[in-house]
Amino acid sequence: MIKYIGSKRALLSHILAAIGAAAPAGATLLDLFSGTARVGHALKRAGYRVVSNDHNAFAHRLATCYVQADAERWAATAGRILADLQRLPPRPGWFTETYCRAARYLHPENGAKVEAIREAIAGLGAEPELEAILLTALLEAADRVDSTAGLQMAYMKQWAKRALQPLQLRLPALLPRPTAGACRALCDEAEIAAAAVECDLAYLDPPYNQHSYLRNYHVWETLVRWDQPEVYGVAQKRMDCRTRLSDFNSRRRIGPALTRTVAALRCPAVIVSFNDEGYLARAELEAMLAARGHVQVIEIPYGRYVGAKIGIHNPKGEKVGQTGRLTNVEYLFLATERRLSLPAPRAA
Repeated sequence: MIKYIGSKRALLSHILAAIGAAAPAGATLLDLFSGTARVGHALKRAGYRVVSNDHNAFAHRLATCYVQADAERWAATAGRILADLQRLPPRPGWFTETYCRAARYLHPENGAKVEAIREAIAGLGAEPELEAILLTALLEAADRVDSTAGLQMAYMKQWAKRALQPLQLRLPALLPRPTAGACRALCDEAEIAAAAVECDLAYLDPPYNQHSYLRNYHVWETLVRWDQPEVYGVAQKRMDCRTRLSDFNSRRRIGPALTRTVAALRCPAVIVSFNDEGYLARAELEAMLAARGHVQVIEIPYGRYVGAKIGIHNPKGEKVGQTGRLTNVEYLFLATERRLSLPAPRAA
C-alpha cells in the first residue's frame, strides 16, 4: 500500500489483538478514519464485516478496493484490464506538466504513463468497485516510483533512484467476502458516518495535529478526482487545500469535534488510536471516553515517520536544525462495557 504518515502497519498486531478482545468473531466494525485502508483490509481478512469511512476521495477509493470489493467478483476482470492498461503508450498532458515538470513528484516519463492510464480508466465507465481497483493499482504504481520522502508537501532536489524505474501496474491484494457479510466503504465526514452506522465496535484513528492528509497527499487526491484543479505554490497543491479544513487539524477545535463524534457512535465498544504528539493529552481522551464505559489504555513505543529521521533541509538541500526524537508513544484507548483482559503490549 502507499507510503503514508500515520500508517498503522507496524501497529496492526496490537490493534487486532485489542479488537479481538472487545468484539466477537464476525462482528460488524466501523473504521471511521480509514486512510490507506490498511486496518480495514486486515479486519476484513480476519473475518469481520467492515464499514470503512474517509472524507478524502483517494482514501475512499482505497477502501472501496481493499474493503468493499471482493476478490471472487473482481480479481480476474481487473487483472485483464490492468494488463491492457499497462500496454498503453505515454500521453503527457496537464498532470505531467503540473506534477512532473512544474513540480517533480514523478519523472515525466512515468507521469505521462500515469496520465495515459488515468484517461483510459476515465473512459471505461466501469462500475464503482472495479474503477476503485484500477485507480488503486495506478495510485500504488505511481507511489512506488515517486520522488518524495513520503509526503507531497515537497519533492526531492534530485530524482530518487526509484523514480527512474518504469511504472508497473499490479493487481491489488483483494480479499474474498467474509462470511459475516458484505463490507462497505463510505465517503462522509466522521460525525455523519458515526451517527449513520450501527456496529459492534468502532475504531477511530483521527488526525491528531496540524498535518492535513489532503495537503500531504494532494497529488493522489487529484489523480483520483481527475479534475485539473487550480494549484498554488512550489508544491503545486490543490487550491482546496486552503479551504477543505478539518477540525481535527486544529488545536482549538479537535476536542469538541472528537467529543461530538464519539457521542454520535452507535456501538457498545470504542477503540481510539492516538499519538503522544497529538493536540489532546491522554487524560483528556480518557475523560472523553469515560461516559461510554470502562476505559483501558495500551501504550506502544512507535518509531516516527521517515521525515523525522531525514531531518529538516533548506531549499538548497542543506540540512538545518537538529533531528527531533525518533520514537513516539502510540495509545490505544478502549472504552467498553466491562474491563477486558488485554495482551501485554510490545514495542512496535
